[in-house]
Amino acid sequence: MLMCIADVLSNDELTSVIAQLDNANFVDGKLTAGWHARLVKHNTQLQDDGSGMLAQLQNLIQNAINRHPLFQIAVRPKVVRSPLFSRYEQGMSYGTHVDNSLMGSGDHLMRSDISLTLFLSDPDTYSGGELVIESTQGEQVFKLPAGCMIIYPSSTLHRVETVTSGVRLAAVTWVQSLVRDLGDRELLFDLDTARQAIFEKYGKTPEFDLISKSHANLLRKWADL
Repeated sequence: MLMCIADVLSNDELTSVIAQLDNANFVDGKLTAGWHARLVKHNTQLQDDGSGMLAQLQNLIQNAINRHPLFQIAVRPKVVRSPLFSRYEQGMSYGTHVDNSLMGSGDHLMRSDISLTLFLSDPDTYSGGELVIESTQGEQVFKLPAGCMIIYPSSTLHRVETVTSGVRLAAVTWVQSLVRDLGDRELLFDLDTARQAIFEKYGKTPEFDLISKSHANLLRKWADL
């Protein structure tokens, strides 16, 4: 399931993140790419300089993502990887690639089910830099307002178009879901959305109870703990 989620960051949070990134040190993004993605990755990423700023920003982004109710019911997160902060200046891009299926190592090894891009730059401040996601329906192009994010299957081929002017800042991360199958997650999302709508309109009805029962039992059946 591919979904755009608005207003993940508040205006104050966004202002704080941008102010810190404007004065930060970025290094070659190839350092965190897989061996084949390095061939097409041309951006920079925030360096951990030991000051604690990277960890602070990562915590801020993770808290903002995790508190969003739409993210919770659409993704069913089990593990959310610490985000990376990417910077694209004029001429930079990230060619077509698929994200690594396994990330981390040892006790921190995770499967990537969902990829996530949180846009940090106002789209009017840079040209190009669109996120392009390939699917059976063709290519879909995204350039969201600052503070908004897109979630999409990690199994897809995708790219970031060349930035032709300005600077594109974004936070990217990956999620292992409690529900491995994309179709199962979408079914649970639809059921959850329907039962919440019923509750808001009619209260706790027998129909609400039946949908809640089905939702709970399917989640019980599919949860990968």
